[in-house]
Amino acid sequence: MSIDQSIIRGLYAITPEIADTRRLLSQVQQAIDGGTTLLQYRAKTLTPTVRQAQAQALATLCQPQGVALIVNDDIDLARSCQAAGVHLGRGDKSIQDIYSSDSDHSLLVGISCYDSLPLALAAEKAGASYVAFGSFFSSRTKPAAVRASLSLLQEARQHLGIPIVAIGGITPGHVDALIEAGADAVAVISALFEAPDIAETARQFNHHFQGRYVQFQRPSV
Repeated sequence: MSIDQSIIRGLYAITPEIADTRRLLSQVQQAIDGGTTLLQYRAKTLTPTVRQAQAQALATLCQPQGVALIVNDDIDLARSCQAAGVHLGRGDKSIQDIYSSDSDHSLLVGISCYDSLPLALAAEKAGASYVAFGSFFSSRTKPAAVRASLSLLQEARQHLGIPIVAIGGITPGHVDALIEAGADAVAVISALFEAPDIAETARQFNHHFQGRYVQFQRPSV
């Protein structure tokens, strides 16, 4: 099954940690109402039972509306809820581990590369669907995260042939500079889900991508 990398574009919404599933679904629906078509389920501290229930509920909400659901860290959870993909960070399973049991490569696989272009190049070579760099700005979710620079995005754009996601403390006011530097998508948690009007904030993020497209083609050697 071919993987449509073009879905990695625009606002990439990442869920906050909320044990109240009804509240989580309400917030996600508001983001979808604002034009979100790419969502990552991220829950580091919730129990396995709650995570399973929330992931399945999100899949049920997202799939009929054409929203691609990516599960953070947990390949088994991604498969069980028939998510579009999985996102891996440092210390998680490798791409090879996933593809060895997913022979048709039907899952999108995103890789966190922090501030490292060599890590991103290795991820692409291993078969990653997209890579993520950051934190670009101060982030309350990960206050101690390493910082990535706009120059890293510019260099990555010259060498990578897969989509690039920027993450970390991003607000609508940052988006144009990130796009111009080479980002295909911006991953956002707090600035979206803590906004007074989630739907309108999603529209503001997506507005910056209208009429703009960062082409991800493999660079000439």
